[in-house]
Amino acid sequence: VVEAMGEGVTGFEPGDAVVLSYYSCRVCGTCERGHPAYCERGYAGNFSGARPDGSFPMRWRGAPIRSGFFHQSSFATHVLAHQHNAVKVDRKAPLELLAPLGCGFQTGAGAVLEAFKLQAGQQLAVFGVGAVGLAAVMAARVAGAASILAVDLDAGRLELARELGATDTYLAAEPELTKTMLKRTRGGVDFALECVGIPQVLRQAFEVTRPLGTCGLLGLPSPEASEVTLSMTRLLYGKRLVGIIEGDADPKTFIPRMVALHAEGRFPLEKLSRSYDFEAINDAVHDMEARTVIKPVLRMHGGSTR
Repeated sequence: VVEAMGEGVTGFEPGDAVVLSYYSCRVCGTCERGHPAYCERGYAGNFSGARPDGSFPMRWRGAPIRSGFFHQSSFATHVLAHQHNAVKVDRKAPLELLAPLGCGFQTGAGAVLEAFKLQAGQQLAVFGVGAVGLAAVMAARVAGAASILAVDLDAGRLELARELGATDTYLAAEPELTKTMLKRTRGGVDFALECVGIPQVLRQAFEVTRPLGTCGLLGLPSPEASEVTLSMTRLLYGKRLVGIIEGDADPKTFIPRMVALHAEGRFPLEKLSRSYDFEAINDAVHDMEARTVIKPVLRMHGGSTR
């Protein structure tokens, strides 16, 4: 909830409920073309801790704090954020449920609805059904996908994926998985998403993409394992491989869209997140590592959440 605003801030007032997402300058070439996720100043704006003019809003013992993470300050009661990071939502909205919309859920759902623009009757395969992958599954159901194939190492996650709209689920260790999926889809899916950042999984997602289909990379690879080998011959058949940041979605319009879908009962966020008081942060971390919760949300005391 907005408590105060700096000089020059427009479009907000104290008491507004907001969801925080990524920063974009709104004036560079990619922003003006409607793709703020690829903002030319995005990295500095989201991670340097600096304002657009290069100054720093916070200091410690006289030195600027040169760090930031989407201006979200997830372990603090208050945050200094740029107005471009904030998206206004209904003051009566369930903010604890909406908090994860700004990154992971937007990435998965946006990839399906914005980057792919999946149409009713098309097929989607999702490799990795954590927060990002499950949001993609829900979005594909909203779009009317004919088949939604989910792949993961965890049987429990696959069960949840089926509950959220997946028509077919596969354990990642299943033998001849690629062949099985190609047979099920009669030659491949229209779209595939790699949501874990593992080279061999990206290769598998590419292989189950049909000719003229598109495979999207959402997972963030480790620096030690970030290269992948693909068949140039299969690329010749019109296959496309694209990297997708933040679902190629504009938070200012896409977050309200997800909020509306949730209000309609078509985007059940409550099945993906669980709230914890900040004092129980260790429990939240344990449950996340044990894979018993998709998205733990910390409930802070001392700040305004309503």
